Amino acid sequence: MLRPLLRPGYWCECWTRSPATGPRSILLASIETDSPSEATRWIRVTVRTIASALDRETAHKAWDWITYGHKEAESALANGEAATFALAQQDTHIEWNLRPVIFLPLAHRESRRLPACAEQFSCPTTHKIARHQANSY
Repeated sequence: MLRPLLRPGYWCECWTRSPATGPRSILLASIETDSPSEATRWIRVTVRTIASALDRETAHKAWDWITYGHKEAESALANGEAATFALAQQDTHIEWNLRPVIFLPLAHRESRRLPACAEQFSCPTTHKIARHQANSY
């Protein structure tokens, strides 16, 4: 039996902004999950890991979300809505974003080698830069 090509799931990202990253947020990590509970579990594990390094107020907010707040995020995801959880301490801001998505598998993610066709395409960024430079006078 053939598996359906499209499958529902959840895309999870963790972004941070601090003096080390400059004014822009950077993506620290991202994962795909199959259920709302797996999505929030990813955040809960991460927040538990950093909770002991947080100040009292931020740690309290973190433990509240770990204990109760994740349930609201799971409900939102189950209803097709995105969810966000953020922590800020001094000049560091960390934000987790979760959203329902439809996955279209393009290549096996565990594969050690890319498919042969991957070598036929150049880097889009390089192509854009080259085109921009060719058009500037």
